[in-house]
Amino acid sequence: MKVLAAVDKFRGTATAAQVATAIGHACWQLGHDCIERPLADGGEGTLEALGGANRTTLVTGPLGDPVNASWRLHRGTAIIEMACASGLLLAGGRERNDAVAASTTGTGEIIDAALDLGATRIIVCLGGSATTDGGLGAVRAIQTPARLKGVEFVVACDVTTSFTDAAKVFGPQKGASPAQVTFLTMRLERLVQMYQQTYGVDVSKLSGAGAAGGLAGGLAALGAKLVPGFDLVAEEVLLDELLEDVDLIITGEGFMDSESFAGKVVGSMSELAAERKIRISAICGDIHEDVKGRIDAVSLVELFGREDAMQQPLQCIEQAALQLLRAAK
Repeated sequence: MKVLAAVDKFRGTATAAQVATAIGHACWQLGHDCIERPLADGGEGTLEALGGANRTTLVTGPLGDPVNASWRLHRGTAIIEMACASGLLLAGGRERNDAVAASTTGTGEIIDAALDLGATRIIVCLGGSATTDGGLGAVRAIQTPARLKGVEFVVACDVTTSFTDAAKVFGPQKGASPAQVTFLTMRLERLVQMYQQTYGVDVSKLSGAGAAGGLAGGLAALGAKLVPGFDLVAEEVLLDELLEDVDLIITGEGFMDSESFAGKVVGSMSELAAERKIRISAICGDIHEDVKGRIDAVSLVELFGREDAMQQPLQCIEQAALQLLRAAK
């Protein structure tokens, strides 16, 4: 068989590249050809899926401390993953984050650096943010926003949340109390007016503008085009070409639930497989009861137990892939 391993990361245990390699090794053992293709949905892991970092810039972290942020610049295209500069992990996670103070300044500083280095295309990947500042930190950090008019400026979104709903939907995940969510929502509503008055863009009407705590909206005010993250990645890696003559797709992610079928890798690959009448199976760390049966899938937790799935994910993924491949003959 010709197999395409088109997978997302298993957050906290394995990168998408590692997962694809484990599946590829299982294919090799059984004599199948395998195309290993790490994917992402525009959130964390997108930088890796699009070639990986080749630059590091010292920028302002989400809570003001300096951080070395990795990004990519190749043939005029800059790929910036906002989590590398303004991510929740950099802030110490939900427990240590200051949801009100957290800023996207560092992300704006990388965009500014990319412009200084002559980038003609800038892709900003959202997801994993510590912030709900509506992108104001990033907007202010870009020294000459007019330069963005001369480049292709794209923002990859992994959600469709509206700008003013960002605090309500994502604030608690970033450590915001109910009172802080209310405050942050009011701040976002004021920013809608400010962006409208300053840049002539009504970010409240843009689908996905609430991604990364409103960073998507702030960058849209500067002229960025908001696009679904999976679609952008699929286009960049020429996924359509990779699907030619494939007999089986193996996709996967750490946890499959209803969100997996709303623009994420597993759901999107499932749709592509259905369109092209290609068999597809998924390997997941765990599967929510509500989505069992939506796609042929195996759960590492069910097959090997939670401890082994967490401690030895790659070995478990390889064994799960062997099981799927043998069943697919």
